[in-house]
Amino acid sequence: MNKFKSLLNKIPTFHLAMIALMLGLAPFVPEPHLLEKLKMLAAGELVKPIDIFDLIMHGTPAILLLLKLSWIRETEQ
Repeated sequence: MNKFKSLLNKIPTFHLAMIALMLGLAPFVPEPHLLEKLKMLAAGELVKPIDIFDLIMHGTPAILLLLKLSWIRETEQ
């Protein structure tokens, strides 16, 4: 876990935030993929492999950003 933390700490927070925003909101029209896939997950309709891949691809940067921010907060306390 320490290796993962050190690797994640090497990525600048600003860059990770920009990647999370761009991938999380892409495509902008008609609806962001991440929002669409989360709705499908909540409805139990997320069954196709391409949809699962889309959720992972668009959601990973946001999860990494949340992890990084929570670890930064941990070290400040």
